[in-house]
Amino acid sequence: MKRREFITLLGGGAAAWPLAARAQQGRLPVVGVLRANRKDVLETFAEPFRRYMKAIGWEEGRNVRFLFVWTEGLSERAPALAGELVAQNVDLIVTFGDPATRAAQQATSAIPIVAMTDDMVGSGLAASLARPGGNTTGVSILASELDVKRLEVLHEFVPQARRVAVLADSTTVSTRAQLASAARDLDLELVWFEAGSPEELSRAVDALTAAKVEAVNVLASPLLNLWRVQIIDRMRDVRLPAVYQWPESAEDGGLLAYGPRNLLCYRHVVSLVDKVLRGAKPADLPIEQPT
Repeated sequence: MKRREFITLLGGGAAAWPLAARAQQGRLPVVGVLRANRKDVLETFAEPFRRYMKAIGWEEGRNVRFLFVWTEGLSERAPALAGELVAQNVDLIVTFGDPATRAAQQATSAIPIVAMTDDMVGSGLAASLARPGGNTTGVSILASELDVKRLEVLHEFVPQARRVAVLADSTTVSTRAQLASAARDLDLELVWFEAGSPEELSRAVDALTAAKVEAVNVLASPLLNLWRVQIIDRMRDVRLPAVYQWPESAEDGGLLAYGPRNLLCYRHVVSLVDKVLRGAKPADLPIEQPT
């Protein structure tokens, strides 16, 4: 996407934004970012976020500041980190995944939150797509709907596989009922494995590979995406065909993937951050969904 097209997508270049005016008064607006991954590896958001923001007139150090914190893959750290951002008097918080978003909501009802989650309404993080309410809006990435579609794609690719493992994140909204219905229609047996932490994930992958399954549906999840390289390597080692959430996972070596691209979702996040910095209220900003 060309710079001019991207600026048009977000509704124009930098203008006389309310929070931007603070820079003229000696205080830059601060955007806090609560990430679910580890800081040292697999940090995919920080660089494109800064680049996209700069393209529409928000340049770090000139008229905005960014403050990043990372849970390092441990969702139990999210409440303390959300509290840290609130204590730093940030003007807006960007979150990823259900635990981080819920932690931010519990830490503040006043500071605007722009979240990127699997299913914001299904997780109870927003009232509706059109009118999210409260102090939270964001990007809902179609994950729940696409868990079933990925099972269908996997079945189309390996129709001889009848016993299919489902690797799920227990901290995200469950799509177990929808997958069970789809499995009946496809005449598949699903074997369910859940994890809510890195330790549980390691045990689940060990159990999965010992369960004599013939294919694997890796469900949408920040945790599973964080450990995608390890999962991809393990599936390759045991020669199990698997389908993943993000197209980038196939480019990382996974066999199949179906869903929106990460960078496209990040552009939606930037669009909403831009609108909030210009004075829009999250409750009035419909939740966006990527193509």
